[in-house]
Amino acid sequence: MSTHKQLTIGLFGFGVVGEGIYRVLNQTPSLYASIKKVCIKHPDKKRDAPAALFTTNYDELLNDEEINLIVELIDDADEAYKIVTTAFRKGKSVISANKKMIAEHLQELIQLQQEHNVSFLYEAAVCGSIPVVRNLEEYFDNDLLQSISGIVNGSTNFILTQVADGASYSEALLEAQQKGFAESNPSLDVEGFDATNKLTILLAHAYGILTEPASLLRQGITRLHAKDAAYASEKGLKIKLVAQARKLSSGKVAAFVLPQFVKADSQLFNVNNEYNGVIIESKLADKQFFYGKGAGRYPTSSAVTSDISAFGYHYQYEYKKLNRKEKNALTNDFYLDVFVSFAAWTDVNKWDFEELTEYHSTADRQYIRGIIHAEKLRDASWFNDPSVSIIVQQDGVIEKESLVHKNLKKVSLQLAGVGF
Repeated sequence: MSTHKQLTIGLFGFGVVGEGIYRVLNQTPSLYASIKKVCIKHPDKKRDAPAALFTTNYDELLNDEEINLIVELIDDADEAYKIVTTAFRKGKSVISANKKMIAEHLQELIQLQQEHNVSFLYEAAVCGSIPVVRNLEEYFDNDLLQSISGIVNGSTNFILTQVADGASYSEALLEAQQKGFAESNPSLDVEGFDATNKLTILLAHAYGILTEPASLLRQGITRLHAKDAAYASEKGLKIKLVAQARKLSSGKVAAFVLPQFVKADSQLFNVNNEYNGVIIESKLADKQFFYGKGAGRYPTSSAVTSDISAFGYHYQYEYKKLNRKEKNALTNDFYLDVFVSFAAWTDVNKWDFEELTEYHSTADRQYIRGIIHAEKLRDASWFNDPSVSIIVQQDGVIEKESLVHKNLKKVSLQLAGVGF
């Protein structure tokens, strides 16, 4: 029977989450954990804790032999990387919530962790209080895992919820900032970078795939047009920013972060405001749905506290899926069923599509729906045009093998009386 070890913690960061952890540990003796020292950046800031607890010198924590666990809760990914790698080399285990740092350095961090026989836990880095990392790591075999898809960024989901209710994008963004769901510089969230970092981490635990965030197909919500929200409402749909990974019949995995239409029959349809929701689909269990707050003081504190408790019982990720002989790999060799809206017909090259299934034209906006190869979409000049919005259909991943090429014909809008 595993016994709980006594934990002496060095804490980096004393913001809303760091202070929350301090309070929880003081009130929860069953965790057998105490904070010995806290490293902070601004010593003059007033804090509701004894002054002797704080230091601005991170070596005080990293060189203290009594400290056996580092909890890293700062927002600077570069500094976090220095702290975590130094801690590993000094034989200290780490709990982190820094998804950008983890996603960009995951392969190296795993190697260092294993070399120095320490634990590295980061449930709080993905979806706040939702225990998705540990579930993928422990419960789902990658040969049976069909897909994982979800709303993993609360800021963008809050904004899209407000826009669907009639607010403008700028109004919704301002409210998200005022409520603390979005940063003063929200680009990491609204451009989809945060969701892509989280998907990078999930790929390692779902399919044993280590990749760079920059390698994934990504687009955020800044290019969505007010007319897109009106179209979705008319069709009984909602627009969500969805991170998705799907195993294809080839055995390879398609993965991307893109705006997506969601139907009322999807569990993601009613995931609103700052909440996150993740659907995991397997061959045997069908679909399972995880729902909860993805950010904020209490959800993040909950996930960090859970990791502290797990580490107390000697838990660590084993990365079993990374060590298998048969490796999973990412592929861009698939098709997407997409809705594209733009100002003028010259903005989008219709010949990039394998098939066009719909087109609409209004006085100030044009719309097409069609099937396009993922690689061609990524390379298209209009993919990066800020006036063009792209939204994937709910079941928008189409496998190469399922397309009957002899029947694929590009639909000429000219024949339809519109013209290229």
